[in-house]
Amino acid sequence: MTTTAFDEHERAHWAGRAAAYQGSFAALCAHPAGALLDAAGVVAGDRLLDVGTGTGTVAALACSRGARVVAVDAEPSMLELARGRAPAAEFHHTALPELPFPGGAFDAAVANFVLNHVGDPAAAVRELCRVVRPGGRIAVTIWPHPAPPAQRLWTTIFEAAGVERPTDLPRVAPDRDFPRTRDGLAGLLDQPGLTGVRCDILTWTHHTDAESWWSGPANGLGLPGVLMGRQDPATVGRIRDQYDRHTTGYRDAQGRLALPTAALLASGCVADRQDQLRGGRVEWRGAVHGDPESA
Repeated sequence: MTTTAFDEHERAHWAGRAAAYQGSFAALCAHPAGALLDAAGVVAGDRLLDVGTGTGTVAALACSRGARVVAVDAEPSMLELARGRAPAAEFHHTALPELPFPGGAFDAAVANFVLNHVGDPAAAVRELCRVVRPGGRIAVTIWPHPAPPAQRLWTTIFEAAGVERPTDLPRVAPDRDFPRTRDGLAGLLDQPGLTGVRCDILTWTHHTDAESWWSGPANGLGLPGVLMGRQDPATVGRIRDQYDRHTTGYRDAQGRLALPTAALLASGCVADRQDQLRGGRVEWRGAVHGDPESA
């Protein structure tokens, strides 16, 4: 399998952390699931590929809609939880950019916050196009840049605690990266084999308790988790003090957090060879979600 240093870092970082993810950030990532399936045009009877299924949120929802779901993930602990959540789905331990399925095997493919975690995003999109039949749809979500308030809050907390961002972490190579913006994600999908590409901004308020939001980085999740794991106990104490201080304005009367956030949702239709040669466009049949001006 073709992997980069960034891919290897991501897989090592998430190893064995499914339970920690389920108890912290999984609910945040679950929010776009319905919009993602709508953008992919998933209906009862469709054969759907859910790439990077995580704890199985999208797979379970697609099964409830009557789709025939195949779900994959690079992390075994995620698959273990996902199997319990979506018992009707078929699961495989594999990952982008090389999937063990024949060309055109699926009616649709989705990847919920997966392109954030791959070292060659364009290759990942090409592989999604390969496994979806002509006329089928692909839909993906990513976190945008600049980061929305929920994610930006962690940057504010670490800066206030005097923690510097590490410079030694693997990154996506510049010639393989793309702008994490509406135009940047649309441009990533707007390549030969995919037509009618569009990208929308989803905005919502994520409600969670303060300890759950803290527990993600405290258990090593994401870049905040990497930063937290490199600190001595005294510094972790300062981070916690700043966390309590900077989350005060987001707490309701019961002490729960209400965190504004946003995601980018892009989709397109897989064209057949004749459509590509003619430069034809395929009508998008999903619903529009989100207000691009409100993010």
